[in-house]
Amino acid sequence: MSSESFPETDFGEDAPSSEEDEGTRLSIDEIESLIDGAEIEGGELVPRGSNYTFAVELRNGDLRFLGIYKPAGGERPLWDYPYGTLHHRERCSFLISQALGWQIVPPTIVREGPHGEGSVQLYIAHDPESDYFTLLEEGRPELFLLAVFDLIVNNTDRKGGHCLKGQDGRVWGIDHGLTFHVEPKLRTVIWDFAGHELSENILDDLRGLDRKLDDGENPMTSEIISRLEPEEFDMLRRRVGAFLANPRLPHPEEYRSFPWPPI
Repeated sequence: MSSESFPETDFGEDAPSSEEDEGTRLSIDEIESLIDGAEIEGGELVPRGSNYTFAVELRNGDLRFLGIYKPAGGERPLWDYPYGTLHHRERCSFLISQALGWQIVPPTIVREGPHGEGSVQLYIAHDPESDYFTLLEEGRPELFLLAVFDLIVNNTDRKGGHCLKGQDGRVWGIDHGLTFHVEPKLRTVIWDFAGHELSENILDDLRGLDRKLDDGENPMTSEIISRLEPEEFDMLRRRVGAFLANPRLPHPEEYRSFPWPPI
């Protein structure tokens, strides 16, 4: 991926910052490289998670920042997802967000950590009182993008607390381990836009994603192919195609369309 594809991004107080400077504006590619090359100097288990998740302190040279580390070995076995694959799905979700040009998923890579290979995501300093429902009251347009994004990646676990408002005011979606299943498994709290049509701008973004997924030599596409099962990648292509053919957000079908707890 070319760093020219991404504008400079300010991730708030807990973004990579030097000991001499209060903050540093970096491109997405630079953030990914910093996370990949950083030493993990400490970590604390995040409570109440279904899988082992650690808030970690990262250091790369003079830069210190926080991350969320989810080791594959800490996954709770699930009947409907292959064991040890959720960290790959976290990475692929980030790649799809970037390919769309929406930047609604924090920079996420796969690397080795103190408990083995896992995903490491840049921690977003955020308003702890924010969630989907407070952001909906604010009328944030990014929530519509998250609804479209969740359908594309087949998100099975979009709880309200998985939507954050960063200290810089930006809206982010987190926790994308339960994605890319071959069967329709959309489970989300974001049903307020059901039946709404997609704008032409969003359709243009989807067409761009469709072209990239059709190009096996595209770096993003080749990485996603390497991390998902062939059937999962094929269904990703089909979901994008179906969305383009019928550009309207669906209605919930049954109670299983809603996660529990909602936050």
